[in-house]
Amino acid sequence: MILETWSAMRDLGRLHDIASILIRYGFGDLVKRLGLEPMLERAGRALNWTRLEELLSLDPPQRVRKALEDMGPTFIKFGQILATRVDLFSPDWIAEFERLHDRVPPLAFEILRPQLEDDLGAPVTKVFSEFDETPLGAASIAQVHKARLPSGQEVIVKIRRPGIRATIEADLRLLERLVAIVEREFPDARHFHPQEVLRQFKLSLRNELDLLTEARNTERAANNFAGDPHIVIPRVFWEFCGERINVQEYIEGIPGRDIARLGAAGFDRKLLAQRGADAVLKMVLIDGFFHADPHPGNFIYLPANRLAFIDFGMVGSLSELRRDQVVDLLNAIVIRDAPTIVEVLLDWADDTSPSTERLISEVGMFVDKYHGVALRQLRLGDILGDMTALMREHRLTLPPDLTMLFKTLITLEGMGRQIDPDFDIVSQVAPLLSRVSLERHRPEALLRHAQRNAGSLLAILGSLPQDLRRLMRLVRTGAVKVNVDMHDLARFAALMDRAASRLTVGMVTASLIIGSSIVMTVSGGPSLFGLPALGVLGFAAAGVGGVWLLISIWRTSRREEG
Repeated sequence: MILETWSAMRDLGRLHDIASILIRYGFGDLVKRLGLEPMLERAGRALNWTRLEELLSLDPPQRVRKALEDMGPTFIKFGQILATRVDLFSPDWIAEFERLHDRVPPLAFEILRPQLEDDLGAPVTKVFSEFDETPLGAASIAQVHKARLPSGQEVIVKIRRPGIRATIEADLRLLERLVAIVEREFPDARHFHPQEVLRQFKLSLRNELDLLTEARNTERAANNFAGDPHIVIPRVFWEFCGERINVQEYIEGIPGRDIARLGAAGFDRKLLAQRGADAVLKMVLIDGFFHADPHPGNFIYLPANRLAFIDFGMVGSLSELRRDQVVDLLNAIVIRDAPTIVEVLLDWADDTSPSTERLISEVGMFVDKYHGVALRQLRLGDILGDMTALMREHRLTLPPDLTMLFKTLITLEGMGRQIDPDFDIVSQVAPLLSRVSLERHRPEALLRHAQRNAGSLLAILGSLPQDLRRLMRLVRTGAVKVNVDMHDLARFAALMDRAASRLTVGMVTASLIIGSSIVMTVSGGPSLFGLPALGVLGFAAAGVGGVWLLISIWRTSRREEG
């Protein structure tokens, strides 16, 4: 409790800012659930009510996007991560999340100078022969300047904004609280693993804050493409790099957003699209380490139809198992193999238990939709969009390490078509899938798998005696308990009790009828209406019991129909 109170006091100013923004965009109820009621009045006074008509004209995805933009860098980044969750959000939400811009006014260089010189360990003029104080670009976490080393090498200097880490850490604490409230207030949301989504986001954002991580990512990508003359990755100058600074080779060329210049400069646009796609697919399917933000701003076109990849701040990685699953899925989509698609989706289902028969049926319809369509006419974005819509329908979620991959493939296809309107990613990926599938079944690969599995089996067998001893100790101490969960057990018990009561009343009623019939045949004794009194009373009691039994059965039937 003390820690929670201290955390709330520490983040009070930021809480007030966020509450004001949420209320401004019509999320007052969420603010109440966040436990920020005392701030509502102060926040209300800060609202710009003249924007009410504009607010009412916005649909929910637009309001959420604008609120995230106003809340600052952490929430903008969070929205960009949500844009990768095509398995959770419909296309209209994804389109709005994609519009989130991480562009902010640049800081004056004099604000950055003290931190930069502290990281360099010397004045800027001593380290660089030239330094352009006008930034090439500015984002919420860092801004980039162009400079020249004494050797004549042109470089870019990426500098983290002073004080940004404290702001982001405060926002992450608030997001943790928000996710906890969402899980408590909306139990169905737990199915989408919000805690895991937040964990992945925090990991990604903290990596992006550490510019050394980006430098390591850049060098790893450069090593993976060391033998490819068509792909260029900037060189990292490690002697100047640190957590708050990243110095890399400056690459001169046509920016990826300036596609109109390609034709006039003599570039082969079709070849550029093919080489870009081949490079990204190699990263995904062979290296298992890929650029997770391949938008036009992160490409530079170079002479001889070469491409340069820049800004490895956001990357994705896939284990060998995941790569095998992705290959199986993409190959099944290309050859319209419905059973394999179902098998992969069920492997990803985790603890979800979808209706298997219904899933198989709908995946079959999904595959039939593209049956007979030529490869060149298939659109991978449309196919993945239909498949993720199917996953949402069956409440299946993508594993976190695959969300960036799906988004990367969709973005890659869109960018390829911007360069070359006839770009066909499905035909591009088909040969690579065949090659990767064949390599998976080569003798050396099978031997490597067998050795790994044999090692795992030996490790299990070696620890088995100790595990059994530990299990027996837990059993002896009563620490092992078996819980049997029978759904609707109380209702079943009530039904049994009601049935037993009816059976008892029925038996008593039948006994009264038989007994009364016998008494009626015996002469003498008291009489009622000229009949033996005990017989009349017995029949009357039997009638009451019979009426009660009929009414009880009728009421139960009405209740079940209702």
